[in-house]
Amino acid sequence: MKKFTAIILSLAVVLVLFAACGGNGNEGTGASSYADATEVLSTVWAGYADEAEENKFPIGGGDSANLTMDAPGKFDIAATEELDVTLALPASQTANIEDAASMVHMMNANNFTGAAYKLKEGTDVAAFAKDFQDGLNGRQWMCGFPERFVVIQTGNFVVTAFGNGQIIELFATKASNTLENAAIVLEGDIAA
Repeated sequence: MKKFTAIILSLAVVLVLFAACGGNGNEGTGASSYADATEVLSTVWAGYADEAEENKFPIGGGDSANLTMDAPGKFDIAATEELDVTLALPASQTANIEDAASMVHMMNANNFTGAAYKLKEGTDVAAFAKDFQDGLNGRQWMCGFPERFVVIQTGNFVVTAFGNGQIIELFATKASNTLENAAIVLEGDIAA
């Protein structure tokens, strides 16, 4: 009987180890229950409700064909050029997303531009983040220069943002505090 119990316990340990080490590479922060990318950004934006008035800013969301005022909005992933121009998503990564949403500072997009993407299974999150960073560096900017960027993962969603250093820092804090299993993948200054 002791031998049988030891075998059962050993099998249980092996199963637990497989469960802990398993995954497809894009769920390193654990699963999330968000229905879509718009819900991810809406969750972060709702975290600003108790923020001091000077830390809030007017936003719009969506793409040029589907504008939303005062809230994040769905972004058409078929609009690959607009994904690059507006959200700085490199063309090399558009095949890795299956849903997108955006929220942009209404006075100056270079003060804040944020996006959420649902990644396809098997997408390398670190490579996604690095491509985003590389796409920001050396880009030609109009109406000011964004200072910082951040890439945050929550389950199979990735949130990207770039803009004014203080605004990005606050956004990263809000995202980390409001999103399920959120983890900062990459952050830093944007090179001129």
